[in-house]
Amino acid sequence: MVRKDAQPLFPHLQYCTRCCIPETQEGVQFDDVGICRACQSSEQKIHINWVERERRLREIVEDAKSRSGNGYDCIIPISGGKDSTFQLHVLTKLYGMKPLAVTFSHNWWSETGWYNLQNALETFNVDHMMFTPNRALINKIAKRSIGAIGDVSWHDHGGVGSYPLQVAVKFKIPLLIWGESIAESSGRASYDAPVHTFDRDYFIKQSAKLRADEMAQGDLTVRDMYPFTVPSQEEIDGAGVWGIHLGDYLFWDDERQTEFLRDTYGWRETQMENTYKRYKSAEDVMSGMHDFTCYLKRGYGRATSQASIDVRNGLLTRDEAFELIRKHDPQVPEALAYYLQITGSTEKEFYRDMEEIRVPKMRGVDIPVVKKTHANAERILPFPRQLIEKFRGPTEDPHARKSIRLP
Repeated sequence: MVRKDAQPLFPHLQYCTRCCIPETQEGVQFDDVGICRACQSSEQKIHINWVERERRLREIVEDAKSRSGNGYDCIIPISGGKDSTFQLHVLTKLYGMKPLAVTFSHNWWSETGWYNLQNALETFNVDHMMFTPNRALINKIAKRSIGAIGDVSWHDHGGVGSYPLQVAVKFKIPLLIWGESIAESSGRASYDAPVHTFDRDYFIKQSAKLRADEMAQGDLTVRDMYPFTVPSQEEIDGAGVWGIHLGDYLFWDDERQTEFLRDTYGWRETQMENTYKRYKSAEDVMSGMHDFTCYLKRGYGRATSQASIDVRNGLLTRDEAFELIRKHDPQVPEALAYYLQITGSTEKEFYRDMEEIRVPKMRGVDIPVVKKTHANAERILPFPRQLIEKFRGPTEDPHARKSIRLP
């Protein structure tokens, strides 16, 4: 007899017969026996000739190095997370590349995330460029983001997709190298059918969903959104910009890579909201809101995604995975309180907006939410704000308009 807590949260949905991915995941496809494409991809991965793929990677790397002259061999977009830190290790230590590390700062840094980024820069001795949008703008975008895409993080998705390309075009560095393959776990492609290839709109299609100009509305102007604008196709073609994912050429293993980075370079994990693992998006205090909004919109969150990976890798049974999902996906994150504070929204308005943007299969469905019974290990406040409090003390809202009398 299967325990109730080992059952899916939403019985009306179709779930992968092997893992826990529901039909509401964007782009998911099931085969004739109900196995999702991510599970199919995990099987394909075992049979790939990775020696041949690594040879192709080495050819790409050597070609880039031969063309770069006195400049940079490539751009590595980094957050200091486990993937981008591993990219730095592979490309600098194993392939001898001279990359330019480029960071779009979401400005929601956790203390752990800020340490990991600075540790990576110091450890691998790479030059670094970072763009940080101002906090008042981020707050406005976060409010618009909920109604626009059902997620608080448009500025992060949009910035990650635009800023590295802006730098590539400006400094004429053609090759960008990302980390995990889209075939690894997203279900939107497989290793045998890599239907998504890199182009200028890659991150708009995969995560941001709307262009910068489409986000300009109300108190968000086109000028406000200009830093998030992707270079034109003519500019991309003129600079010869293109990109690859390292995971399409090297066998990717999140667990082993995280252990390696922790033991070799002092990379730090931290407690994450709405999931049981401690390494994904460790740099972002608002990751719990990103995952919670996905749960409210599609009926699954990060615990579902990570538990499904663990089922594929033989680390969990499917029943054990559903137990973890029931525990973590429905939790109301502490980050919700911070979101309400910075946007001026009410909790009632937040849930109303999320209800309006649900996918069709979740409309009219009772979506359970539960309160957390413990405080998060890290404070849910961007680390720069924590530093300011530490040295300056508590202050009034720094973004409030004030009148001053000049002497």
